[in-house]
Amino acid sequence: MKWNPVFRRELTVSSRSIRMAAVIFVFNSVLAVVALFNMYSMMEQVRATAEIQYSRFLDLYTFVSAVEFIMLMFIMPALTASCISGERERQTLELMLTTTMEPRQMVLGKLASSLTMMLVLAVSALPVLSLVFVYGGITVMDVALLFVCYGVVAVFTGGIGMFCSSFIRRSTIATVSTYAFLVLLVAGTYAVSLFAYRMDLNELNSYALALNASVREAGSGGFLYLLLLNPAVTFYGIINGQAGSGSIRSGLSQIFGAVPENWITDHWVFVSLALQLLCAAVFIAASIWLVTPIHRGRMRRFQEAVREPACRPAKAQ
Repeated sequence: MKWNPVFRRELTVSSRSIRMAAVIFVFNSVLAVVALFNMYSMMEQVRATAEIQYSRFLDLYTFVSAVEFIMLMFIMPALTASCISGERERQTLELMLTTTMEPRQMVLGKLASSLTMMLVLAVSALPVLSLVFVYGGITVMDVALLFVCYGVVAVFTGGIGMFCSSFIRRSTIATVSTYAFLVLLVAGTYAVSLFAYRMDLNELNSYALALNASVREAGSGGFLYLLLLNPAVTFYGIINGQAGSGSIRSGLSQIFGAVPENWITDHWVFVSLALQLLCAAVFIAASIWLVTPIHRGRMRRFQEAVREPACRPAKAQ
């Protein structure tokens, strides 16, 4: 089997560097400290009350999984946001494009190397995550579904980072733009759905007060489906199904009001994962298109044509 040359080079460089070992050490140290501190607090409660609350062990699984999810979601963009723009700054991008290697191989190789590092981090955290197996309540299939969520989130955020890195020439600006896009995606969709629910609730309260009668239950309407693109909501749906109430509809209804009963809300997690994978494929395809020399030349000529009228001096009257 022929390996992608960029993937092979990046994997060789990262495996020989102390950076990867340091990231794994810090990542697992944070998870271990969180898990051990949580277990210590549970043991202290057992000594004080002589009662064992097995729900606290599920809380340990939820807390450790959430910390791992947050760290993965913020590490992956940092790895991919400087892949292409970093090559531009080192003036090696043009040299790579003059070889027989296609732009598709370069983009996919860079992305695959970052995903491999995320896989190593996730697998290295299995001993800490498996502490919950001592007390039960979580199955191997639950952990497998959680890792599928981690993988989809890594591909999704990595695709966003690759797109910003291909579109923006400076690594610093590309990294900031990637994190700004993620904040807009996570906090923005939540804020829009919550705002739509509050507006609908105020309107219905005014209508019910005027007619002195009961009306329908308030909700976010179609804005609720924006949360399908929110990785945090997808993670919440998986954890809620494993260690919570079991239904994401009940969790969403507590925040965003009435949630319609249809095929999408009944299969929220799987629809969300599929939609995020589709968006990741679009971002990756756009990155390949931007890196291709003929397309970059057209875009550069377009940018110069846009700037030319502004730079042209005004004619004398």
